[in-house]
Amino acid sequence: MSCLKVGSFLAKALPLCSSRTVCRSSALPLLFPNSSRSLHCTSTTLNMYFSKEHEWVKVAGDIGTIGISAHAQAELGEVVFCELPEVGEEFTQEDVFGSVESVKAASDMVMPVSGTVVETNQTLEDNPSLINESPEEEAWIIKVQLSDATELTTLMSPEAYQEFCE
Repeated sequence: MSCLKVGSFLAKALPLCSSRTVCRSSALPLLFPNSSRSLHCTSTTLNMYFSKEHEWVKVAGDIGTIGISAHAQAELGEVVFCELPEVGEEFTQEDVFGSVESVKAASDMVMPVSGTVVETNQTLEDNPSLINESPEEEAWIIKVQLSDATELTTLMSPEAYQEFCE
């Protein structure tokens, strides 16, 4: 979830978060730097980007959660295996970081952004079919510490990705 700082003059008009957590995302401007309260954006697409290789990344601060798109899983069919990288591995944008295998095909997973793996979704080792059930939510593949947030500008918005897939 991303947040924008808001000025006190908006405090009465907008539902505000009581959290003192400051948004660390460099992608969102701090509109009102002297405010101590935050408006949390609830749009799930505000911080989600897609690559031409059909991976997605959701950004929260300097952490990117990466998975494969609903379109990709539909093209693959029933997923039966998911190869995960090791925590601590570093990848650059467009590196292969793992693979998914289905009853129809196997496909490499390609990094949409550069970063260091900080977590893997171990659930996928025992239940790779979760990718078919919830590809853009529960079946995330890895979480990475972003190396270069400007790489996000090379990716597509959800709307652009939808057009790309048509």
